[in-house]
Amino acid sequence: MGKGGGCVSSKQKIPVSDQDPQTNIINTPIPVLKSRKIFIIFYSMYGHVELLARRMKKGVDSVEGVEGFLYRVPETLSNEILVQMKANRKGNEIPVMSSVSELVNCDGFLFGFPARFGCMAAQMKAFFDSTDELWRDQKLAGLPAGFFVSTGTQGGGQESTICTAVTQLAHHGMLYVPIGYTFGSEMFTMDSIRGGSPYGAGIFSGDGSRQPTDTELALAEHQGKYMASVVKRFAKPGNTHT
Repeated sequence: MGKGGGCVSSKQKIPVSDQDPQTNIINTPIPVLKSRKIFIIFYSMYGHVELLARRMKKGVDSVEGVEGFLYRVPETLSNEILVQMKANRKGNEIPVMSSVSELVNCDGFLFGFPARFGCMAAQMKAFFDSTDELWRDQKLAGLPAGFFVSTGTQGGGQESTICTAVTQLAHHGMLYVPIGYTFGSEMFTMDSIRGGSPYGAGIFSGDGSRQPTDTELALAEHQGKYMASVVKRFAKPGNTHT
């Protein structure tokens, strides 16, 4: 070639180095997609709220990239009192949320509890009261959360119990996520008795012996799925947990 030639002699081939873009693409490990976590935290005396919680987990787990975790709140009543109240015996399958510091390790919440005169049960209120240190530092601010309830009667507070619970989220700076009428036509049917409202899934327990209807359970599963979709939409890209 002439002195001004732009070609490189075959004897002077440029070696492929680690800086080669295509080589970097091949050698760069593919990042593993980590699951978003939704904590389903509940109190259930006779088992009704627990049934809703389990169906909510099923709904959460049906959404790719999101996983639900069940937790009970600590019991505040003695075993003697619980026996007198004929409360359900709780197994060890679902762990107790004994340390509220664990709450910072998730991307969203679903809180469930029975109603007590239109407000949440004392056990759940005690749990929220124990989050004082997280509140001081606003560690839960911006996280989405929803509610589901159980009431003894049709006028027992399916909506008011959730409305009065929203104050707990407000002080933490959390985002309340109602389900609205996203459940579809089942929200408008009037031919059967069912719990639940646009505020969250619900169940009527009666004297404790009434079993949930298929619609009540389906609504709970829908809420889990709906919350999972919200968490995926609004969670920060880097805020993932293994």
